[in-house]
Amino acid sequence: MPAPIPPLSDFEVREWFAHAVNAADFAGQRVLVIVPDATRTAPLPLLFDALHKRLKPVVAQLDVMVALGTHPPMSEAQICKLLGIAPEERQRLFFQTQFYNHEWDRPERLTTLGTLTKSETEEISGGLLSMEVPVAINSRISNYDTLLVLGPVFPHEVVGFSGGNKYFFPGIAGPDILNFFHWLGALITNVGIIGVKDTAVRRVVDRAAAMIPVERKAITFVVAPDARPYGLFYGTPEAAWNQAADLSAQVHMLRYPKPFQQVLSCAPPMYDDLWVAGKCMYKLEPVVADGGELIIYAPHVTEVSVTHGELIEEIGYHVRDYFTKQWDRFQDYPWGVLAHSTHVRGGGTFENGVEKPRVQVTLATGISPETCAKINLGYRDPKTIDIESFANREAEGVLLVRKAGEYLYRLE
Repeated sequence: MPAPIPPLSDFEVREWFAHAVNAADFAGQRVLVIVPDATRTAPLPLLFDALHKRLKPVVAQLDVMVALGTHPPMSEAQICKLLGIAPEERQRLFFQTQFYNHEWDRPERLTTLGTLTKSETEEISGGLLSMEVPVAINSRISNYDTLLVLGPVFPHEVVGFSGGNKYFFPGIAGPDILNFFHWLGALITNVGIIGVKDTAVRRVVDRAAAMIPVERKAITFVVAPDARPYGLFYGTPEAAWNQAADLSAQVHMLRYPKPFQQVLSCAPPMYDDLWVAGKCMYKLEPVVADGGELIIYAPHVTEVSVTHGELIEEIGYHVRDYFTKQWDRFQDYPWGVLAHSTHVRGGGTFENGVEKPRVQVTLATGISPETCAKINLGYRDPKTIDIESFANREAEGVLLVRKAGEYLYRLE
């Protein structure tokens, strides 16, 4: 793994909070801290504890919202575990703290901030899309003086690099803006957008965030595989994200001289359905050879998607042009689901009714062979896979990635 700088110790992280985060910025304020769910590698117990100790003495209120996007809600016990709060601490140190899940699918929990106009979307997307898009966000933001993002930055398949204002859109956003920019990212393609800082989708996210009528701040960070931070940054979401993305580009990208015929991409336990385990394809697609195979190895994954499973089973996984060349058939499906489909399937063509994906995507999961066939992906029984038999075979064109989904693999 590339590591131009050593990760920070717990002591150094706490020292950073003491010097970088000015508590006076938050004096007397109601603050909503916006955090990722458990599908991101992040030392949230350490960071949230350091932040809480820094701000709790000076703020009027300090609450937490999980930026779920469309991921399933977390229980209070799961949120406490995510933040490193013991049950007895919940009743003592944190008894005033409110924990919220974002509720993207409850219109009464959303407030519309404005609209991206047809001319704006056309300009931002370079003419790929031209339409009005309502910009809605979780209505709870109106109860606070400051929204404080606390989240990591990684290369990302839809927006280029995650983090920053992405915690608002799609993190705590309504479905219209979410579907719009996920499909915009899909039109550009995963390989065309991942690991790129200045993307059309990032511009959509930043344009939407500028409509938020509440002060926005962010603490962004870039982590090693063991969750220790390489660096932390504080400021506006745009500035803090900008610095973190530069660091992520240094430490989260691995480059190889030639592509691999076969990749075993192992999903960590935090990816609990294919909706998130798809990252094992997104981050590796650039280094799979034409006609090669990528195996998503995740015996613990038994569902396609907790939230969107029925829709995905209906449409299956296909290359972008399968949808764009049959748009009348697919345009009324949620565009975020179509985007996910293309990202997992990867690049390819659709000509004269024949789909030719560039690579074979095979699931070695708890998802049945019948479901794999139905969704247009390959099947392999995970019991037949000896992970170690894939190790140290890069010279043969075989790559093993033991914890896939966050590091981006690219060709030199």
